[in-house]
Amino acid sequence: MLSQVNHNISEGMSNLKVLVTGGAGFIGSNFIKYILQDKEYEIINLDKLTYAGNKNNLVDIENNKNYKFIKGDICNSNLVNKIVSKNIDVILNLAAESHVDKSIENPNVFFKTNVLGTQTLLDAAVKYNVDKFIQISTDEVYGASNSKKFKNEEDCLSPTNPYSASKASADLLVLSYQKTYGLPVNISRSTNNYGPYQYPEKIIPLFITNLLDGKKVPLYGDGTHIRDWLYVKDHCQAIKLIMERGKEGETYNISGNNQYQNIELTKRILDLLNRPYTNIDYVNDRPGHDPGYYIDSSKIKKELNWNPEFNIEEGLKKTVEWYKKNEVWWKELVE
Repeated sequence: MLSQVNHNISEGMSNLKVLVTGGAGFIGSNFIKYILQDKEYEIINLDKLTYAGNKNNLVDIENNKNYKFIKGDICNSNLVNKIVSKNIDVILNLAAESHVDKSIENPNVFFKTNVLGTQTLLDAAVKYNVDKFIQISTDEVYGASNSKKFKNEEDCLSPTNPYSASKASADLLVLSYQKTYGLPVNISRSTNNYGPYQYPEKIIPLFITNLLDGKKVPLYGDGTHIRDWLYVKDHCQAIKLIMERGKEGETYNISGNNQYQNIELTKRILDLLNRPYTNIDYVNDRPGHDPGYYIDSSKIKKELNWNPEFNIEEGLKKTVEWYKKNEVWWKELVE
């Protein structure tokens, strides 16, 4: 049976009100600009504006009549309830602490935001009969895998660091609200995202901005760790499909099918910026560094007809060019 979300879209009813949490961050800001190309959506962006949240990411749409920004914490139940009570149709939870290194240094803030914050949103969704709750998760909840066993949505969760453990906990909490309270939910688990507006702490924007700044790039260990790279626009398209057509209670893996060793990725970035490989600074590996992630995204391709548009060559080139042209944006973040 079609959910109310699907029904409203198919019948051309009034704008769908979507609460996007963490919408001033990397994926959130890209998604909001992508979804607002459709005039049938009204977006309320709730963001705490921590170091990784940046209102400048959305300056080009801040006057859009279908967009509203609210500064606040998803752990603030009074604020969340006030927002959700205003006829919110969909909650899209992108708010999260997401940097593994920081989770090792200070796990508390990760569990507070990623688990308790998610619970606050779920409670409001149940209280005010939200039509759909979508949890944006990560492939890291499955733990390490290899090319001989691509993880699918039915595989057990086996997180190996505080960040992925907090995301796995949130996923289980979301599913429990579907089973216990009948809340319509979906979970998406994507591979590593990259693209414009990514805070320069993750490997791709960090390495690009370091090189543009005349610095070397710090590569963990021997660089043989493998990650699958997904251009952010492809992720936005997948989220939109899940929001509109995702089957109630289902989880969807989202993979870019671009598996590369970190050393290979680093060399591609160096080549695009015409820098020698002597700019690589091999540093001590971090604790619990998973050797690789491989997930099977055949479910979303088959059920929702999603396929990534960008390969690593196209996506990296576009990303490097964006950071070259937007030095003002990232300079103030690294200084």
